[in-house]
Amino acid sequence: MVKTMRFFLNIRADLETYDGDWSAQGFWAMLVYRFGRWRYTIRSTVIRKPFSLLYKILFKLVQIACGIELPCEVPVGGNLRIDHFGGIIISGYARFGDNCIVRNGVTIGLKNLDDKCAPRIGSHVNIGAGAKLLGPITIGDHVDIGANAVVIADVPDNSIAVGIPAVIKPKCGSMTGGPQAIMANGSTPSTATPVTGS
Repeated sequence: MVKTMRFFLNIRADLETYDGDWSAQGFWAMLVYRFGRWRYTIRSTVIRKPFSLLYKILFKLVQIACGIELPCEVPVGGNLRIDHFGGIIISGYARFGDNCIVRNGVTIGLKNLDDKCAPRIGSHVNIGAGAKLLGPITIGDHVDIGANAVVIADVPDNSIAVGIPAVIKPKCGSMTGGPQAIMANGSTPSTATPVTGS
């Protein structure tokens, strides 16, 4: 009973995250996600099976209709917002903190199929359209990932990551006079030309 109440409270909180917009496709994805996690609270395997079948059907419908793939195995913090339509793929091995935003075309997944590790994303992370976050990396809190960035290395707290591969800069530094940027592989770029995201 308590877990069922929590299920409805989570849905209510998700709806508030989407400003009460029932038509938001991101909300539909979260609704199916919450249902998928709730079904695991049913102890009887016999009773759980039809709910699991329903979840798989709803998951596929959201995948096709909304272009959003968010498996219920992903641990998600509060106020996850999936903005816009299409091309959003999130690995079941990923995890999110609180107050994250994911936009269209984002992939958060494995770097190699044999290595079942996906990014661990902190809180207050803003992921731009088309960004790719791959492999066993950690994204810190209060991080902005630029549009179309390819992130394959850890990003510390309060940073910006833009470019291919991502160049990581602290938010507090200016684009021209701040601390030197760090490439995703840990090296520093040979030129001081700033990389800007769209």
